[in-house]
Amino acid sequence: MPVPCVRVPREDGEAARERLADADLVDPGHEITVESGSLFIPVIAPDTVPAEYEIVHREVPARETQTMPADLLKFDPSYERLGEIVIVDEDDPERAREVAESIMTSDLPVETVVNRASKVKGQQRVREWGVLAGDGTETVHREHGCEFALDLAAVYFSPRLATERHRVVEQVRQGERAFDMFAGVGPFVIPFAKRGATTVGVDVNPDAIEYLRENARRNDVAGRVTGIEGDVREVAGEYADWADRIVMNLPHSADEFLETAVNLANDDAVIHYYDIQHEDDPYGPGERAIREVAGDEYDVVVETQRTVRSYAPHELNVVLDVRLSR
Repeated sequence: MPVPCVRVPREDGEAARERLADADLVDPGHEITVESGSLFIPVIAPDTVPAEYEIVHREVPARETQTMPADLLKFDPSYERLGEIVIVDEDDPERAREVAESIMTSDLPVETVVNRASKVKGQQRVREWGVLAGDGTETVHREHGCEFALDLAAVYFSPRLATERHRVVEQVRQGERAFDMFAGVGPFVIPFAKRGATTVGVDVNPDAIEYLRENARRNDVAGRVTGIEGDVREVAGEYADWADRIVMNLPHSADEFLETAVNLANDDAVIHYYDIQHEDDPYGPGERAIREVAGDEYDVVVETQRTVRSYAPHELNVVLDVRLSR
């Protein structure tokens, strides 16, 4: 059966393999192959592979020493990996138990299997989990060369957003000042800092800020990262006119924080504004809201608008990269 593979020139193969491995995207169940000067690297979760890589589907040899969950079941289960935790989303308890047993029996490097038990809820954006196998919800996740310690039960983190985070990270330049208004455990501010930016991350969740600070130390960027616990509307005053780049990844209610974002912006700043809107007009509400708050003080230019993912039937999670020039 054809499997998704990243195709790169053979001379670029090792760099691509290392980058995909850092992001836990290399498929351990299939062999890497070479043909006609190209290297084919089998991958899992192809929708999270960085956009600059070409994805093709082709027959590649299975690793004879690897047993995958699908080998033990009569179907191919859907799951996500986050460090050494595997996340499933099963409503049927019997099917969930069967999937968990197959994952733990397989050759995946896994310590725990958890099942989503609620939606993300509350101001601190956490959800409930059912532990199906193993023990605990704390792990270390690796993404594009960074390590993030986190506890799924205490903080919000989505591995599905790895490609979008990397897209934004690659825009950051040495010496920038970047402000993440809803920073979580640091998946934006940590790689920003690794690229040479001075970064500030704010979050109302005290556990998230503790992990952010730990992750700054873990990735050797503590000197360029400031973590602040609190409502960004109340703590951002000392950073007025400070930021070259502002991340607003709170898509259900980012519009409520736009006045603070504009106050943070310096004379020439980019806002990465995340939103959830109906597919008939996914970008218009966000752009109109930004223009209204910016008023006559800034020229507003939408540099990028793109769909991050489908959120619900007829609803899209989108992002606008907006430049404010005073």
